[in-house]
Order: sequence, then C-alpha cells, then structure tokens
Amino acid sequence: NKMGDYRGQQFILFLFFMIGSISCPKECICQYLAVNCTGKLLEEFPTTIPLDTRQLVLAQNKLSYLPSLELHFLSDLIYLDCSSNTLGKDLDFTFVSMIKLIYLDLSFNNLTQVTFGTFSQLSSLVVLKLSDNPSLMEIEKDSFASNTWLRHLDVSRCSLMFIDTSTIRDLPNLRNLGFGENPWSCNCSFMELCSWLKESDPANITCHSPVFMHGLKMLEEEQEELYYKCYIHFSNQDYLFLGLVGFGIFSAGTVLAWLMGVCAVIYEFLTARGEDDKEEEETEN
Repeated sequence: NKMGDYRGQQFILFLFFMIGSISCPKECICQYLAVNCTGKLLEEFPTTIPLDTRQLVLAQNKLSYLPSLELHFLSDLIYLDCSSNTLGKDLDFTFVSMIKLIYLDLSFNNLTQVTFGTFSQLSSLVVLKLSDNPSLMEIEKDSFASNTWLRHLDVSRCSLMFIDTSTIRDLPNLRNLGFGENPWSCNCSFMELCSWLKESDPANITCHSPVFMHGLKMLEEEQEELYYKCYIHFSNQDYLFLGLVGFGIFSAGTVLAWLMGVCAVIYEFLTARGEDDKEEEETEN
C-alpha cells in the first residue's frame, strides 16, 4: 500500500544518511567532522564523504573539477581547502548549497575568471584565497557582491591587469587584501583604485604597463606621477594630436576664407556685369 511504500522510502533515505554519516573515503583520514585527503593524488572528487562533515581538505591533488551535486549534500561544510589542484573549468554555481561555508582556499590552481555566479551563494564567506592562479585574468565587477562578510581576500600572483574599484570597495568587512605580483596596467582608469588603496597597502601593487610606469610600485610619489601624467601633463602624443587639430582648424579656416573671397569676387563681377548690361540697354533705348 501507499503507506508502506512511503515508510520504505523513508527507511532507504535513513539508511543512506546513516551510511553517508559514518563512512569515510578509503584514501582519506576522517576524524570528528573533519576529512583530510591531502596529497593523495586524487583525480576525482572522493565519494562517501560523511554528510555532516564540517572541514574538508583536498589540497595537493589532481582534481580538475568540483562536482556541484556531491557538494550539494555537504551543506554543513564551513571549511574547504582545494589548493594545489588543477581546477580550471567554470566554477559558476558550483557552491550552490554551501551557505555555511566560511573558509575557501582555491589557490594554486588554473582558474581563468571569477564572475558573479562563482561565489554568489556563499553569503557567510569570511576568507577567500585565490592567489597563485596564473591563468586568472578577470574578476568581473560585482563578483563579491553577495560576500559582505568577507574579511580576507587574496588574489596575489595571478594575471590580473585591472579590477573595478567597486568590486572590493563595497566589501564593508574587508580587512586583509592581497594584490601583489600581478601585471597591473597602471593607466588613468587605474587612478580610482590607487586612491582607494591609499588607506590600504598600495606598495603591494607593481605596475607592468604603461612603459613609463613599468616596474614601479604604487607608492604615494608614483601615484602623484600617474596623476600628473593623466590629468596635468601632456605627452608627446597629446602635443601631436593638438598640433594636428590646430593645423586642421587653421587649414579649414584658410580654405573657408579663400572660398568666401572667391564668392565675393564672383558676386562683384556678376553685379558689375549686370549694371553694364543695364546701361547698354538704356543707351540703346
């Protein structure tokens, strides 16, 4: 009957929960609410992780992806270390059900970008480590808009050239920011970030481009130099552009004046000729 089927389903779910709660991946070490799989050369996410696990360490393996379905069942997880793997695929919505996660380490991987969907569900996140991802070239604006509790963010030693100031400025609890050893493009649009970082640690930013800023750390004097270059000083290209514009205006004015002169001469000629024709007609009459 239906009641029996319903109780049978409940029993199966109960067994599944109990098995998942007491089992441990054979490659890992399990202690109370903690699973450690460090350095086991795992190529796939380990199965049979206890469902009540609070701390999961998967560092120093060969994981190329994180299965969102398996992570979905680890909803009590508060600490996840996936450093030193080969994660490089799109991680958007991978951590959908991990709303209790506080610590996430994705350093030393092959991440390429961070979007709003990557960490949007991690509303309790406090520590996020993304350092040493040499392929990480883009962090989209508002990528951390949902991570308002974030206190520690590390994006050092990646391939970032630019990051929108609002992406980090709007994190009210941010206290520790790692920015160093990225190929930052210290152009005029970078000035806003530099100004915001005055109260942080701008010495961590070393410019890669443009040429006149290459290798310089964004200390106060370098910021003043960039401000001078952007808003006060005219470069050779600026002078060339202004010269071309001036020459164009002068040339256009000269041509216009010549045309007006030609028109005036033609008008005078036609007027004078009309008067002569009129005098001839009066003489004949």
